[in-house]
Formats: sequence, C-alpha cells, structure tokens
Amino acid sequence: MPKGKPAGESKRWRCLCSYDGTDFDGWQKQPSGLAVQDRIEHVLKEIFGQVIRTVGAGRTDAGVHADGQVFHFDGPWPHTCGSMLQALRAKLPAGIVPLEILPAKPNFHALSSAKGKRYRYRAIRGWAKPRDERFAHSLKNRKIDCDQINRALGFFIGEHDFSAFSVNRARDERSSVRKVWKVEVAERKDLIEFVVEGEGFLYKMVRSMVGALLDVGSGKMKPREVEEILKSRIRTERVVSAPAKGLSLEKVFYRKPWFV
Repeated sequence: MPKGKPAGESKRWRCLCSYDGTDFDGWQKQPSGLAVQDRIEHVLKEIFGQVIRTVGAGRTDAGVHADGQVFHFDGPWPHTCGSMLQALRAKLPAGIVPLEILPAKPNFHALSSAKGKRYRYRAIRGWAKPRDERFAHSLKNRKIDCDQINRALGFFIGEHDFSAFSVNRARDERSSVRKVWKVEVAERKDLIEFVVEGEGFLYKMVRSMVGALLDVGSGKMKPREVEEILKSRIRTERVVSAPAKGLSLEKVFYRKPWFV
C-alpha cells in the first residue's frame, strides 16, 4: 500500500462491497461504532490520512447482509484503483469485503442516483446446516406451500402505501408510498428464496412482506388477506417481520452510467 497521506485532486469514488451483517449494527453509522459504515470510514481515514465520509445506497438493518451494497466517497488518490482496493481489503475486519472501486462522475450519488434495489430472502425447510445458519431463516417444523404464496405475490406489485408492511422510525414523516415491480418465490430442494425489486423500501418492509407470505404459505393467513392488510395502511400484529438473517441486499440499479 502507498505510504503517507495521498496527494492530488480529490475525486469521487464508487465502491461495490459485500458484507456478512451478523456481527454489525446494520449499515448506517451508530453511536456504538459497530455499523458497517463506521468500520469502512475508520479504515478510509487511516488510508487517506483525513476524515472521509461515505454515502451508501441504502440502509440495511442489524443482521441483514449485502452482496451488492454501493457507496461513494470523495478523496485524493494518485495511485491505482487496485491499490486502494487492496488497502481496504487488508485493513477491514472479517465480514466486510470490498469487491470493486472505480472513479465515478462528480455528480454520481450512491443513494439519489439509484433507480431501485433488489433484495433476496432465503428460508430453509427444517433446520439449516451450521454453514447456512447465519444467512438463512430456518423454518423448522413449519410446512410451507409455495403455490399458496404465489397466489399472494401479485398484491404487492405496483405503487402502494406500504405503511402496513413497515415499522415507522422515530420522527420519520416521509411518504410511505413505494413502487414494487417484482416479487417472486422459487424453490430449490429445501431452499425457498424470495426476490423483491422496487424503487425503494421502507424500514423492515421486505422482511414484513416475507413474513406475511410465509404465513400465507403455512396456512396462517389467506392470500386475499395480504391485499386487505396492504389496503388498510395500518401496521398491526397480523404482520410479523421475518428474521433479519435471511435477508440480503443483492443489487442496486442506477438510472445513468455512473463511470467516468
């Protein structure tokens, strides 16, 4: 790694990274200092010799993973992108792996330039093996009928007020309307996977959607009840969020080319 404080003109950098969220307090900076963003900014300060602020494409909750989180930051780096990537990988703790760092256009913004995101939720029939336990929800004795789940998926497609499938953050008065363009479920042996794509998501929205769909699959809820709950726009105990460990931010989509 190049020694000393990097010199030269500050540029905008776009980083693609993956992380195991099990031991972190989510993506966004926390007073505990144990968020993924905290650890990345700590290492960037060491590398650049100055405070570097990052902007992520979205927040992930404590325990939620990412295969394709995107963040940007500004800083002077006269060396190769590969050397910066190597420096980050060498200093970051286990569980956070930068996959790619490239220069971006000055107006690229990891959050506001995004046009949508894809999340994947993994559930395993019965008990997950130890190697899978950190990344999938064990259904244990629950019997799931995916044919029933398929009957409920369409109710989420389109633009809706998702208040009934989210948990309000304190002092969060933003609109609860979101557009979802894909909700799918697929089975592979004992693995059940949900894929959800949309323009944006509320706090615990995807986990709440999956929790309701699993209740449909187990017969606890009828498919049509999903539509009724959605239209009610009221969060009640009828909707239980699926555990965080099964969820991963898989991909962030952007409107225009972000690269230089």
